Amino acid sequence: MTIKPSDLWRDSVAEEAREVAAGALAVEEAFMGRLFPESLLRATDAALGSFEGEVLALRRPSDDEVFAVVKRAVLALNAINKEHGGGGYETGEREQLCEFIDGTLEEHGIDIPALAARNGIGAHEITDEWRDW
Repeated sequence: MTIKPSDLWRDSVAEEAREVAAGALAVEEAFMGRLFPESLLRATDAALGSFEGEVLALRRPSDDEVFAVVKRAVLALNAINKEHGGGGYETGEREQLCEFIDGTLEEHGIDIPALAARNGIGAHEITDEWRDW
């Protein structure tokens, strides 16, 4: 099962908090909580959860149906990023989000390279049309 990036980010925030509490990291050096505020984590969880539910509901989907689900997820993530000043998803986070989208689709039988080829795009470009982050 593909792990939500927001779960990984939440784990990093918790680990850093433990380091601060143990005295292994100075409070002023802690940054994960600022990088991943709870509002970003909750909103990202919700968007990715909706995406998973929509993918799970697909039965023998057309390319258009798959892209519609991807588009809704990407637009939701765009809105979350905008709500967080446009800096909620930096390079590493963007890669993790795209990997999650691809992995979730693949786990549910969607052949990403074939989908992309049928639509004249590269396998790593399925979110590009709508993605602002």
